[in-house]
Amino acid sequence: MPLTPDRLDNVERVIQAAPIGICVTDAQGRFERVNPTYCEFYGYREEELIGQPFTLVVPEANRPILQALHDRFIAGEDDEELAQEWEVHGKDGELRNILARAARIVDNQGAVKKVTFVVDITERKRMEQRLEFLARHDELTGLLNRRAGLALLEEEIARSRRYATPLAIAACDLNHFKRINDRHGHAAGDNVLREAAMRMRRALRQHDHLVRTGGEEFLVILPGISLAEGWQAMERLRLALSATPLEAPPLTLSLSAGVAELAPDEDSDALMERADRALYGAKEAGRNRVLEAAQPAMGKATKSG
Repeated sequence: MPLTPDRLDNVERVIQAAPIGICVTDAQGRFERVNPTYCEFYGYREEELIGQPFTLVVPEANRPILQALHDRFIAGEDDEELAQEWEVHGKDGELRNILARAARIVDNQGAVKKVTFVVDITERKRMEQRLEFLARHDELTGLLNRRAGLALLEEEIARSRRYATPLAIAACDLNHFKRINDRHGHAAGDNVLREAAMRMRRALRQHDHLVRTGGEEFLVILPGISLAEGWQAMERLRLALSATPLEAPPLTLSLSAGVAELAPDEDSDALMERADRALYGAKEAGRNRVLEAAQPAMGKATKSG
Protein backbone atom coordinates (compact mmCIF):
# COMPACT_ATOMS: atom_id res chain seq x y z
CA MET A 1 0.00 0.00 0.00
CA PRO A 2 1.55 3.35 -1.04
CA LEU A 3 2.16 5.91 1.68
CA THR A 4 -0.22 8.86 1.51
CA PRO A 5 0.89 12.31 2.73
CA ASP A 6 -0.91 11.67 6.03
CA ARG A 7 0.86 8.34 6.43
CA LEU A 8 4.20 9.97 5.59
CA ASP A 9 3.57 12.61 8.24
CA ASN A 10 2.86 9.89 10.78
CA VAL A 11 6.04 8.01 9.86
CA GLU A 12 8.03 11.23 10.19
CA ARG A 13 6.57 11.90 13.64
CA VAL A 14 7.43 8.37 14.76
CA ILE A 15 11.03 8.73 13.54
CA GLN A 16 11.44 12.09 15.23
CA ALA A 17 9.97 10.88 18.53
CA ALA A 18 11.68 7.46 18.58
CA PRO A 19 13.64 6.78 21.79
CA ILE A 20 16.36 5.05 19.78
CA GLY A 21 18.78 6.57 17.30
CA ILE A 22 17.79 6.33 13.66
CA CYS A 23 19.83 7.36 10.65
CA VAL A 24 19.55 6.94 6.90
CA THR A 25 22.68 6.76 4.76
CA ASP A 26 23.01 6.78 0.99
CA ALA A 27 24.78 4.17 -1.10
CA GLN A 28 28.15 5.84 -0.46
CA GLY A 29 27.59 5.84 3.30
CA ARG A 30 26.82 9.55 3.77
CA PHE A 31 24.22 10.66 6.30
CA GLU A 32 20.94 11.74 4.70
CA ARG A 33 18.75 11.79 7.81
CA VAL A 34 19.30 11.55 11.55
CA ASN A 35 16.67 11.77 14.27
CA PRO A 36 17.03 13.79 17.52
CA THR A 37 17.91 10.73 19.62
CA TYR A 38 20.75 9.86 17.25
CA CYS A 39 22.09 13.42 17.45
CA GLU A 40 21.79 13.51 21.23
CA PHE A 41 23.60 10.20 21.64
CA TYR A 42 26.58 11.27 19.55
CA GLY A 43 26.57 14.93 20.65
CA TYR A 44 26.27 16.38 17.15
CA ARG A 45 23.74 18.79 15.69
CA GLU A 46 21.82 17.49 12.69
CA GLU A 47 23.53 19.90 10.30
CA GLU A 48 26.94 18.65 11.48
CA LEU A 49 26.11 15.13 10.37
CA ILE A 50 24.13 15.48 7.13
CA GLY A 51 26.42 14.83 4.17
CA GLN A 52 29.20 13.40 6.32
CA PRO A 53 30.32 9.74 6.08
CA PHE A 54 28.69 7.57 8.74
CA THR A 55 32.17 6.31 9.72
CA LEU A 56 32.65 9.69 11.41
CA VAL A 57 31.29 8.14 14.62
CA VAL A 58 33.55 5.06 14.74
CA PRO A 59 37.24 4.87 15.76
CA GLU A 60 39.50 5.65 12.81
CA ALA A 61 41.09 2.18 12.81
CA ASN A 62 37.65 0.58 12.24
CA ARG A 63 36.47 2.89 9.48
CA PRO A 64 37.68 0.82 6.50
CA ILE A 65 36.03 -2.27 8.01
CA LEU A 66 32.70 -0.50 8.52
CA GLN A 67 32.79 1.07 5.05
CA ALA A 68 33.45 -2.32 3.44
CA LEU A 69 30.55 -3.86 5.39
CA HIS A 70 28.31 -0.99 4.28
CA ASP A 71 29.27 -1.44 0.62
CA ARG A 72 28.54 -5.18 0.70
CA PHE A 73 25.26 -4.53 2.49
CA ILE A 74 24.14 -1.96 -0.09
CA ALA A 75 25.16 -4.35 -2.89
CA GLY A 76 22.95 -7.03 -1.40
CA GLU A 77 25.84 -9.36 -0.56
CA ASP A 78 24.81 -9.54 3.11
CA ASP A 79 21.44 -10.21 4.75
CA GLU A 80 18.72 -7.67 4.19
CA GLU A 81 18.78 -7.07 7.94
CA LEU A 82 22.01 -6.87 9.89
CA ALA A 83 22.49 -6.59 13.68
CA GLN A 84 25.95 -6.09 15.18
CA GLU A 85 27.61 -4.60 18.23
CA TRP A 86 30.15 -1.84 17.64
CA GLU A 87 32.39 0.49 19.58
CA VAL A 88 31.72 4.11 18.60
CA HIS A 89 32.58 7.56 19.87
CA GLY A 90 30.69 10.80 20.16
CA LYS A 91 31.80 14.30 19.32
CA ASP A 92 33.51 14.47 22.72
CA GLY A 93 35.65 11.44 21.83
CA GLU A 94 34.22 9.24 24.61
CA LEU A 95 34.01 5.60 23.58
CA ARG A 96 30.59 3.92 23.79
CA ASN A 97 29.00 0.66 22.70
CA ILE A 98 25.96 0.27 20.50
CA LEU A 99 23.77 -2.43 19.04
CA ALA A 100 23.13 -1.38 15.44
CA ARG A 101 20.41 -3.01 13.36
CA ALA A 102 20.41 -2.07 9.69
CA ALA A 103 17.91 -2.62 6.88
CA ARG A 104 18.12 -1.97 3.15
CA ILE A 105 15.47 0.32 1.68
CA VAL A 106 14.75 1.69 -1.79
CA ASP A 107 13.46 5.24 -2.26
CA ASN A 108 10.96 6.45 -4.86
CA GLN A 109 13.76 6.99 -7.38
CA GLY A 110 15.00 3.41 -6.97
CA ALA A 111 18.13 4.37 -5.00
CA VAL A 112 19.25 1.81 -2.44
CA LYS A 113 19.87 3.19 1.04
CA LYS A 114 20.50 1.90 4.52
CA VAL A 115 18.45 2.74 7.57
CA THR A 116 20.16 2.00 10.89
CA PHE A 117 18.57 1.74 14.32
CA VAL A 118 21.01 2.37 17.17
CA VAL A 119 20.58 1.25 20.79
CA ASP A 120 23.03 2.39 23.48
CA ILE A 121 24.40 -0.71 25.28
CA THR A 122 27.38 1.01 26.93
CA GLU A 123 26.30 0.29 30.50
CA ARG A 124 25.39 -3.29 29.66
CA LYS A 125 28.83 -3.87 28.12
CA ARG A 126 30.53 -2.32 31.13
CA MET A 127 28.56 -4.60 33.42
CA GLU A 128 29.43 -7.64 31.30
CA GLN A 129 33.11 -6.71 31.35
CA ARG A 130 32.98 -6.14 35.10
CA LEU A 131 31.36 -9.51 35.71
CA GLU A 132 33.88 -11.18 33.41
CA PHE A 133 36.71 -9.49 35.31
CA LEU A 134 35.33 -10.51 38.71
CA ALA A 135 34.97 -14.11 37.54
CA ARG A 136 38.76 -14.27 37.22
CA HIS A 137 40.06 -11.58 39.54
CA ASP A 138 40.05 -10.65 43.19
CA GLU A 139 37.95 -7.51 43.58
CA LEU A 140 40.08 -6.00 46.36
CA THR A 141 43.53 -6.28 44.79
CA GLY A 142 42.78 -6.81 41.11
CA LEU A 143 44.97 -9.92 41.13
CA LEU A 144 43.94 -13.23 39.64
CA ASN A 145 41.72 -15.15 42.06
CA ARG A 146 42.43 -18.67 43.26
CA ARG A 147 40.33 -20.42 40.63
CA ALA A 148 41.84 -18.51 37.72
CA GLY A 149 45.32 -18.77 39.21
CA LEU A 150 45.18 -22.54 39.56
CA ALA A 151 43.89 -22.86 35.99
CA LEU A 152 46.81 -20.70 34.84
CA LEU A 153 49.22 -22.90 36.80
CA GLU A 154 47.94 -25.93 34.86
CA GLU A 155 48.61 -24.06 31.62
CA GLU A 156 52.13 -23.15 32.71
CA ILE A 157 52.86 -26.74 33.73
CA ALA A 158 51.72 -27.94 30.30
CA ARG A 159 53.88 -25.26 28.62
CA SER A 160 56.89 -26.23 30.76
CA ARG A 161 56.53 -29.87 29.71
CA ARG A 162 55.99 -29.00 26.03
CA TYR A 163 59.07 -26.79 25.72
CA ALA A 164 61.23 -28.47 28.39
CA THR A 165 61.64 -25.23 30.33
CA PRO A 166 61.81 -24.89 34.11
CA LEU A 167 58.90 -23.60 36.19
CA ALA A 168 58.98 -22.40 39.77
CA ILE A 169 56.18 -21.31 42.07
CA ALA A 170 56.08 -19.66 45.47
CA ALA A 171 53.48 -19.84 48.22
CA CYS A 172 53.52 -16.59 50.21
CA ASP A 173 51.93 -15.14 53.34
CA LEU A 174 51.99 -11.62 54.75
CA ASN A 175 53.33 -11.97 58.27
CA HIS A 176 51.07 -11.29 61.26
CA PHE A 177 48.25 -9.96 59.11
CA LYS A 178 45.63 -10.86 61.72
CA ARG A 179 47.29 -8.37 64.11
CA ILE A 180 46.80 -5.60 61.53
CA ASN A 181 43.08 -6.30 61.34
CA ASP A 182 42.76 -6.59 65.12
CA ARG A 183 44.69 -3.38 65.87
CA HIS A 184 43.75 -1.12 62.97
CA GLY A 185 40.48 -2.54 61.61
CA HIS A 186 39.49 -4.31 58.45
CA ALA A 187 39.53 -1.14 56.32
CA ALA A 188 43.20 -0.68 57.18
CA GLY A 189 43.77 -4.37 56.49
CA ASP A 190 42.26 -3.95 53.03
CA ASN A 191 44.61 -1.03 52.35
CA VAL A 192 47.56 -3.16 53.41
CA LEU A 193 46.52 -5.95 51.03
CA ARG A 194 46.15 -3.51 48.12
CA GLU A 195 49.53 -1.93 48.83
CA ALA A 196 51.20 -5.31 49.25
CA ALA A 197 49.75 -6.54 45.94
CA MET A 198 50.98 -3.41 44.14
CA ARG A 199 54.51 -3.72 45.54
CA MET A 200 54.69 -7.42 44.77
CA ARG A 201 53.60 -6.88 41.17
CA ARG A 202 56.25 -4.20 40.71
CA ALA A 203 58.95 -6.55 42.03
CA LEU A 204 58.07 -9.35 39.59
CA ARG A 205 58.82 -9.74 35.89
CA GLN A 206 56.15 -8.80 33.38
CA HIS A 207 55.42 -12.43 32.48
CA ASP A 208 55.28 -13.68 36.09
CA HIS A 209 51.84 -14.22 37.60
CA LEU A 210 50.66 -13.10 41.03
CA VAL A 211 47.54 -14.74 42.46
CA ARG A 212 45.62 -13.98 45.64
CA THR A 213 44.62 -17.43 46.86
CA GLY A 214 42.77 -16.18 49.97
CA GLY A 215 43.10 -13.76 52.88
CA GLU A 216 46.75 -12.71 53.11
CA GLU A 217 47.90 -15.71 51.03
CA PHE A 218 49.41 -15.41 47.56
CA LEU A 219 50.74 -17.68 44.84
CA VAL A 220 53.53 -16.56 42.53
CA ILE A 221 54.01 -18.43 39.24
CA LEU A 222 57.50 -17.98 37.76
CA PRO A 223 57.78 -19.42 34.22
CA GLY A 224 61.23 -20.30 32.90
CA ILE A 225 62.88 -20.12 36.33
CA SER A 226 64.81 -22.74 38.29
CA LEU A 227 64.56 -23.30 42.04
CA ALA A 228 67.63 -21.17 42.80
CA GLU A 229 66.43 -18.38 40.50
CA GLY A 230 62.98 -18.61 42.08
CA TRP A 231 64.50 -18.17 45.52
CA GLN A 232 66.39 -15.09 44.31
CA ALA A 233 63.25 -13.62 42.74
CA MET A 234 61.24 -14.09 45.92
CA GLU A 235 64.04 -12.72 48.07
CA ARG A 236 64.02 -9.56 45.94
CA LEU A 237 60.26 -9.41 46.32
CA ARG A 238 60.51 -9.85 50.10
CA LEU A 239 63.03 -7.02 50.40
CA ALA A 240 61.00 -4.74 48.10
CA LEU A 241 57.90 -5.33 50.18
CA SER A 242 59.57 -4.24 53.42
CA ALA A 243 61.75 -1.46 51.97
CA THR A 244 59.35 1.40 52.66
CA PRO A 245 57.14 1.47 55.78
CA LEU A 246 53.47 2.22 55.27
CA GLU A 247 52.04 5.48 56.56
CA ALA A 248 48.45 4.33 57.12
CA PRO A 249 48.57 2.23 59.16
CA PRO A 250 52.18 2.93 60.23
CA LEU A 251 53.93 -0.45 59.87
CA THR A 252 56.49 -2.37 57.85
CA LEU A 253 55.28 -5.21 55.68
CA SER A 254 57.04 -8.54 55.73
CA LEU A 255 56.52 -11.78 53.90
CA SER A 256 57.29 -15.46 54.27
CA ALA A 257 57.53 -17.69 51.21
CA GLY A 258 58.23 -21.22 50.11
CA VAL A 259 59.61 -21.84 46.61
CA ALA A 260 59.33 -25.09 44.66
CA GLU A 261 60.44 -26.07 41.15
CA LEU A 262 58.32 -28.38 39.02
CA ALA A 263 59.72 -31.92 39.03
CA PRO A 264 59.34 -34.48 36.22
CA ASP A 265 55.83 -36.00 36.16
CA GLU A 266 54.75 -33.79 39.09
CA ASP A 267 51.18 -32.52 39.07
CA SER A 268 49.97 -29.15 40.32
CA ASP A 269 48.68 -30.49 43.64
CA ALA A 270 52.01 -32.04 44.53
CA LEU A 271 53.91 -28.93 43.44
CA MET A 272 51.64 -26.68 45.52
CA GLU A 273 51.96 -29.01 48.51
CA ARG A 274 55.76 -28.80 48.43
CA ALA A 275 55.65 -24.99 48.19
CA ASP A 276 53.20 -24.88 51.11
CA ARG A 277 55.45 -27.10 53.22
CA ALA A 278 58.40 -24.79 52.51
CA LEU A 279 56.23 -21.79 53.46
CA TYR A 280 55.31 -23.51 56.72
CA GLY A 281 59.02 -24.09 57.35
CA ALA A 282 59.75 -20.39 56.78
CA LYS A 283 57.14 -19.48 59.37
CA GLU A 284 58.47 -22.02 61.85
CA ALA A 285 61.99 -20.64 61.35
CA GLY A 286 60.91 -17.14 62.44
CA ARG A 287 59.07 -15.72 59.40
CA ASN A 288 60.23 -12.94 57.07
CA ARG A 289 62.31 -15.34 54.96
CA VAL A 290 62.20 -17.45 51.81
CA LEU A 291 62.86 -21.19 51.92
CA GLU A 292 63.38 -23.63 49.07
CA ALA A 293 61.18 -26.73 49.00
CA ALA A 294 62.76 -30.15 49.25
CA GLN A 295 62.81 -32.09 46.01
CA PRO A 296 60.22 -34.89 45.82
CA ALA A 297 61.37 -38.44 46.48
CA MET A 298 61.81 -40.58 43.38
CA GLY A 299 58.51 -42.01 42.22
CA LYS A 300 56.48 -39.59 44.37
CA ALA A 301 56.34 -36.56 42.11
CA THR A 302 52.63 -37.03 41.54
CA LYS A 303 50.47 -36.64 44.62
CA SER A 304 48.67 -39.83 45.54
CA GLY A 305 45.01 -39.89 46.43
